[in-house]
Amino acid sequence: MKIAIIGAGNMGGAMARGLAQGSIIATSNIFVANPSTAKLEALKREYPDINATTDNRAAAAAAELVILAVKPWKVEEVLNEIKPTIEYSHQAVASVVGGLGMEQLSAWLAKGDETLPATYLIMPNTAIATRSSMTFICSARATAAQESLLVDIFNELGEAMLIEEGQMAAATSLASCGIAYALRYIRAAMEGGVELGLRANDAKHIVMQTLRGAVDVLAANDAHPEAEIDRVTTPGGLTIRGLNAMEAAGFTHSVIEGLRASTKR
Repeated sequence: MKIAIIGAGNMGGAMARGLAQGSIIATSNIFVANPSTAKLEALKREYPDINATTDNRAAAAAAELVILAVKPWKVEEVLNEIKPTIEYSHQAVASVVGGLGMEQLSAWLAKGDETLPATYLIMPNTAIATRSSMTFICSARATAAQESLLVDIFNELGEAMLIEEGQMAAATSLASCGIAYALRYIRAAMEGGVELGLRANDAKHIVMQTLRGAVDVLAANDAHPEAEIDRVTTPGGLTIRGLNAMEAAGFTHSVIEGLRASTKR
């Protein structure tokens, strides 16, 4: 299978790098198009077999799956440019553009009376570059086999989940926006560690490993987070004091409000 990524910015570049590290798509079958050459040259230095071009139409014509990874206000323009070269009978189109719905994408893909292609909305996060993304996929006009293949491809880049379009906004907040929220927690914990006397790099290392441990414990025990918290909190102990102080400062409320805010359009 050949994949074209239109746009080599943060998400397009991260996706290209992740795919190049996987085993399902050969690096020589990845095509990346971008209007400027600097990002393409950086990709080629890391993965010489990637096909890099400034010609969106050439990239789109070469692939079975064309992924749009451009700014939201560029989508219609780019689609008008490339859709004459796409054969809807055997090529599929996907978008990783946040906030773009299937109805609008399908309307922009329309070519007279021609049947629309299999179409996907894909929402990874930037950890896709290190093959540790949480990626969500919804589809229209795709067969079960096509959906399964796409999930397999993105499972190599972390974990992929097929969802309904109506769930995409919430999923995006939890995972795509959520990676920034997790990083903000790490930064805050680092600052606290420095205030308590640790060096910044040591504090970062400690917090990162602690988060890995928390995730591993939840995965191993298939437990609710509160059950694992109960294992750590002893009566009158330090942990419960810290948790109560965080809650008094609005920890849970601020997380929920942040998620709500990031689902508003």
